[in-house]
Amino acid sequence: MRRHGTVIRLRPEQREEYLRLHAAVWPGVEQTLREANIRNYTIFLHDDLLFGYYEYVGADHAADQARIAADPQTRQWWELTAPCQESLAEPGSGDWWAPMREVWHLTEETP
Repeated sequence: MRRHGTVIRLRPEQREEYLRLHAAVWPGVEQTLREANIRNYTIFLHDDLLFGYYEYVGADHAADQARIAADPQTRQWWELTAPCQESLAEPGSGDWWAPMREVWHLTEETP
């Protein structure tokens, strides 16, 4: 399992729309994420920043990300959510949400 963290800016004028959409994420979008080996996906909000966290349990992250991007229902979902967001990713990186580097992790306590 690999942990992934991402960040993006939430456009203040779109805040309520984004929250409304995420109060009822489409089941097909959620199923596509599960089928692409994504687990424990969480989005946190702080002021105008959204922080995403998920655990990847597959063997080919790039292929699974491509599978998500190719899903028609997910693409429709992104058409609704993209106007709510402002990317912080490095231009030309191909990322929409900017990847964050993990700097610390509390592991299970060993007896």
